[in-house]
Amino acid sequence: MPLNIVLFEPEIPANTGNIGRTCVATNTRLHLIEPLGFSLEEKQLKRAGMDYWKDLDVTTYVNWEDFCQRNPEAKIYYATTKARHVYSEVSYEPDCYIMFGKESAGIPEEILKDNPETCVRIPMVGETRSLNLSNSVAIVLYEALRQNDFSNMKLEGELHRLHWED
Repeated sequence: MPLNIVLFEPEIPANTGNIGRTCVATNTRLHLIEPLGFSLEEKQLKRAGMDYWKDLDVTTYVNWEDFCQRNPEAKIYYATTKARHVYSEVSYEPDCYIMFGKESAGIPEEILKDNPETCVRIPMVGETRSLNLSNSVAIVLYEALRQNDFSNMKLEGELHRLHWED
């Protein structure tokens, strides 16, 4: 079963496009919780996702309640700067959901306060507020993929054999 990335009310089309491209490359499902700060037809979204967008397994939801109703058994990890746990300290199930908040405000406090044990953070130094959303998704997603042995993905040895043998 593929992993799932959830974006709560994403605002920047290029970030969502980049995340969509990463999801296609990793066989990960993308879930978008509205309202979105852009149209799914927007050129910036398509440009960032390049020609991969058509291959993306993406589902949209009208709001958080709709997402919860349609995914009642979802094991969700919430990426936030307010978490106690570092993203690499938890064990990601093969079909879990990893949720990221909107660029300007993150995941709402009312969601986070009900789920402190599944909140995860990426360590940063100094007064840095956060990383770029698409970078954050890639960091946490690849840790989850690593923990699940990169299932159904080409591994380095396979790529080496494909590209360097004559």
